[in-house]
Amino acid sequence: MLYGPLMLDVAGLCLTENERSLLKQSYVGGLILFARNYRSKAQLIDLIADIRGQNPHIVIAVDQEGGRVQRFREEFIRLPAMQSLHIAYQKNPEKALRQATALGWLMATEIVAMDIDISFAPVLDLDWSHSDVIGTRSLGKDHRQVSSLAMHFITGMREAGMRSTGKHFPGHGWATADSHLEIAIDERELVEIERDDLQPFKMLINSGLDALMPAHVIYSKVDSRPAGFSKYWLQDVLRYQLEFDGVIFSDDLNMDGANLFKNGVQQPFSSRAAAALEAGCDTVLVCNNPQAAESVLHYLEAEKIPMSTRLGRMRLTKKSVDLQRFDNAQKIAAELLTLCE
Repeated sequence: MLYGPLMLDVAGLCLTENERSLLKQSYVGGLILFARNYRSKAQLIDLIADIRGQNPHIVIAVDQEGGRVQRFREEFIRLPAMQSLHIAYQKNPEKALRQATALGWLMATEIVAMDIDISFAPVLDLDWSHSDVIGTRSLGKDHRQVSSLAMHFITGMREAGMRSTGKHFPGHGWATADSHLEIAIDERELVEIERDDLQPFKMLINSGLDALMPAHVIYSKVDSRPAGFSKYWLQDVLRYQLEFDGVIFSDDLNMDGANLFKNGVQQPFSSRAAAALEAGCDTVLVCNNPQAAESVLHYLEAEKIPMSTRLGRMRLTKKSVDLQRFDNAQKIAAELLTLCE
């Protein structure tokens, strides 16, 4: 079926009547949940049932990476930051790869059990020790190590019934600025980015990566626009050179790194959405700004923007849970926690 290109969020623990109305709109293809939407598993199950009652085919997402980026905490297993797998890899690479599979499976199993389709994971950014916003979220600096650990993490996710999303293409680890708060710039030459940061994306695309999320980073020696608004990065590199046919999610268009200016004037959210879609994104995220989300929805409806079947590939596949495997994975998560505390 066709999916609308807008992924939005909701304000609280239950839906308002206006939110129910919005979710029924055909141009809303996805919804992302945050910590503010969670109090308990029972409450979350009720919320998701209500969401699916308005839009049965909607793709529901969350950021449940581990470490500081774990939206659901109470009643969920505490997940270590991905840096823990980097540390474990230095001691015993083969064991760390097994741990990565277990961690990916554990994360995905808990999320799928809530009838949530995807966690936006894994992070494929290299840790150049420049970026605090990436930092402990990274699987390391060496692209071979990052690729191997991410591959095993994705294997675990798939075994739990969840699709994978690599982020933040073509790599957010060099830019020092936090693109949530300001314009982030990576001033390196293209050859440097291709040699290192692009490699995990390239390897995992060749292995069937399901989706990608581009960075709100300007690679100034390559293109004047952030990657998420760049035809060069999303079409020339991603679609043509790397032959990627999966879903391209924009990062949140409400982030300051997604600001677009024309003649010194900040452009409206409809222009941000238009630019992202024109560059090659299939789905645009508009979060933490209900008015902006509605303005983008009105733009999509007015312009009759084409829908796509790609987002539907991200729907979960429910699988039975091996309780012994769950116990073992929980122990592995606890062991990894001790490495980065």
